[in-house]
Amino acid sequence: MSTKGTNPHLDTGSVQDLARAIAANVQQVIVGKHDIVELLLVALLCEGHVLLEDVPGVGKTMLAKSLARSLDCSFSRIQFTPDLLPTDITGVSVYSQKSSDFEYRAGPVMSQVVLADEINRAGPRTQSALLEAMQERQVTVDGVTRPLPRPFLVLATQNPIELEGTFPLPEAQVDRFLMRLEMGYPSVEEERAILRRFRESDPLEALAPVITAQEIERVIPVCRRVFVHEVIERYIVSLARASRASDDFALGVSPRGTMALYRTSQTLAAVRGRDYVLPDDVQSLVQHVLVHRLIPSAQTRLRGRSTRDLFSEIVARVPVPVEESWSVPAQEA
Repeated sequence: MSTKGTNPHLDTGSVQDLARAIAANVQQVIVGKHDIVELLLVALLCEGHVLLEDVPGVGKTMLAKSLARSLDCSFSRIQFTPDLLPTDITGVSVYSQKSSDFEYRAGPVMSQVVLADEINRAGPRTQSALLEAMQERQVTVDGVTRPLPRPFLVLATQNPIELEGTFPLPEAQVDRFLMRLEMGYPSVEEERAILRRFRESDPLEALAPVITAQEIERVIPVCRRVFVHEVIERYIVSLARASRASDDFALGVSPRGTMALYRTSQTLAAVRGRDYVLPDDVQSLVQHVLVHRLIPSAQTRLRGRSTRDLFSEIVARVPVPVEESWSVPAQEA
């Protein structure tokens, strides 16, 4: 099989070089988690957002800060609490006696990388203010609409264990996240490496940027042009439709989810240095991109089966394409 592809105008090598530079820089602080860092880069280049769902203390905040510093992007952290107001996120207009007019004071959402810490601890109105900004990439305050900076990445965290005093995100809002990721605990060797790395100082303080926001903007169109063979397009659609046909789910994957899997597959291929998508790319992403969009049926909840396990069974039943010339357009295959 050719490894070159059929679109010489694509510069996926530059995407791969950029991704490697960012990943290597982030991993000066973060021990292990190579797959998680790669998936965050995919979300960044897809201009999507990520829900990090895991217990406290596994490095979610550190990962977000390391990524922001590596990109030379502005960073803000919003600690979500029950008394947080929508204007605490979007900003507010205040009257200036000097100018005799109202002036806009930007909220933390006007940063390029935003960490929404414990997003499920704020009320629905406040959650919606952030999610609207994520979807529309703009904020409107007192009738004036302001675009958000680019690139714009929201990393929202929530603790799946402690539910007291929380406001779970509605399914329609969870569907707005491109991916849901779980970091998990480090291995024994990784945890020992963490102790040694942070023994004398915090490596985050010395972390320097390796990529500018302008460089990120230049490679995003490259990812969008990555070739997807028609048999892989059918495979992606089949996965989504199989979830809708299953009795285990009250609600299957939406067309937004299908498009998310398509675009993340393109970007993951580019990050790995290819200008065409393989079935392996789709399979690497399917759990992270689709599972959080599913709503289990009442019977599924009663049986105590996890959504992830049930969807894994569906994925195993959908035939994987066996065509070999993934880099060749369908009419030439």
